[in-house]
Formats: sequence, structure tokens, C-alpha cells
Amino acid sequence: MAALGYAYPPLPFPGRPLPASWDSLPGKWHYAQVLRDRGRSVYPSLKDAAEGTRARQLPPGFVYVSYTQAAYYHNRLFYLVDPQGWWMRKNDLWAVAPSKFRGVLLTQTPSHPFGWVLQPLNTQHTPGYGTKDSTRHHLSRYEMVQIYDTREANGIKWYMVAPDEWIPQRLVALVFPRKSPPEGVSGNRWIEVNLYEQTLAVYDHGQMVFATLVSSGRPPFWTKPGVFHIYQKLTSTRMRGAFSADRSDYYQLDDVPWTMYYDESRALHGAYWHDYFGYRTSHGCVNLTIADAHWLYEWAHLGDTVYVWDPSGKTPLEGGGGGP
Repeated sequence: MAALGYAYPPLPFPGRPLPASWDSLPGKWHYAQVLRDRGRSVYPSLKDAAEGTRARQLPPGFVYVSYTQAAYYHNRLFYLVDPQGWWMRKNDLWAVAPSKFRGVLLTQTPSHPFGWVLQPLNTQHTPGYGTKDSTRHHLSRYEMVQIYDTREANGIKWYMVAPDEWIPQRLVALVFPRKSPPEGVSGNRWIEVNLYEQTLAVYDHGQMVFATLVSSGRPPFWTKPGVFHIYQKLTSTRMRGAFSADRSDYYQLDDVPWTMYYDESRALHGAYWHDYFGYRTSHGCVNLTIADAHWLYEWAHLGDTVYVWDPSGKTPLEGGGGGP
């Protein structure tokens, strides 16, 4: 274990979770999903919403709205979903709470790969699915682990997270620390997105200062690998669009927070509509939790390098999507 770099008792990880104070939005709003099987009507006044008059329709699809006010009218609840005064019925919406996951701030570049468990599991004494030797040590989703050794069994990689404790590669998303910039990156300040692991690491003065989980584009809406630069920063923005001819994949997302565009319509931004970080879920953008996106937004400058890569080589270099 000493040869693998494992000290006993274990040395403390050189970092701490991002403080909860970063879990904040640019505006005083909340979010809700427009239910597909309900009405999609918005009304110019609270009275019209209650009476069902003068409505306009939101397009069908994957639609989320932000709301700043709730009000009762004739014992029915309504939400103000637009600063111009448009209202929706509460029964047509499903209020959502953004993920509370937060990445880690680092005081130095870690000496070992590390990451987060993606699904609850018990570690095993030996690697491989053919063994039934659970340690009964339970790891929860989003629990952090460090990696000390790697072996292959059952055709997949297994990682040692403690003496005689192994977990399968498919259930963990890892960050592999660098000691120098990757190929194509000049300078000592960059954001690195690993598409295979679904992780993000931030380097400042050549040292890793932050790391977290992300959700990048799912097939066929790939997040394109390459070296890019942040060209626009927006505290919040509406994202909408469709890729298919029949617009069956239409999406509209109000007030997407802490958005930074780096590759045409692809951006790093907060995602309030899911808690699947560590898995590909987006239309091409790089999703982060609200807290992580907020920290990254404050750290980043226009022109900063964004290095996106896939160590497996399976992500196409062209095509893909460009949405949230």
C-alpha cells in the first residue's frame, strides 16, 4: 500500500466541498416544468388566468419556466412566469428544486485520481463480478473517493479506493490530475472537461483549484472535443430550439443561470432541471449544478481556455448539438 501512495492513517484530501453560499441565483426566481399532459396556456393577467381568457400557448416540448410570484385568485393558485406580467395556473406546472450537489475547492493538485460515486454500492474485497465478498462498506451517490490502484476483471476496470476495497469503473466518475497543460493549451489557466468521465477540473497557475461532475451532450447531440475560449458570459439567459425537422425535440428553458458560451451555441451553465450529474444528458452544452456554475462563472474570464476531450476517443469531432 505504501508503494501505491497510501498512507496510514490516510492523509486528508487537499480540498473541501464548495460552500453552500454559492448555491444562489442571479434573480429571485423559482423554476417549474410545464406539464406535457396539461394546458400550456399563459395569460396576460391574473384575472384572465382565473377566467381562462386571452391565453396564448407555449409550444409543446421540454419546457421549463421561471416564476417570481405566486398568488391566489378565487382560491386557486397561479404563478407569475414572465416579468411582462404573464401568468400560469399552478395545476399546469410542476415546481422543481435544483440539485444540491457541489464540487470541491482544492488547496493543491491531488496526488491521486479522485471522483464521485454515481450509484449507491458496497465495496468488494476483490475486483470482479464473479466474487461475492462484499466489505459491507456502503458508498452513497455523490460520495467522494480516491483511487490507489487499477485492475481489470470481467472485461472492465476496477478501482481500489482503500486497502482491499474495490469498486467498478462504471459506477464512478473520476478526475485525473495534471502536472502540466494538455496538448494545445498554452498558459497555466484552463477549464478541462473530460467527456468520458463526465467531470470538470479548473487549473489556475498550473494548479488544480476546483473539480466537479458535469453532464455533457448525449448522442446524437455530442459535446464537441477541442480547444475553445469563452466568448460570452451571461448571468442568465433563455435557451430554446429544436434539431429535428418536426421540432419534436423542442426545448425552452427560462433563466438558465451562470452561462458561458465557448463553442458556438455550446455553453457551460447551471442546470436546474435535472440531478443526473456524472451522466450525459444535455443537447450539447456542459451542465453544472447551480453552485458549481456560479463559482465557475465568477472565476472565469472572457478568453479563458476550455479544453474538452474524450480519452476513449469515441466522441465525434464534428456535428452534435448546441443546446442545454
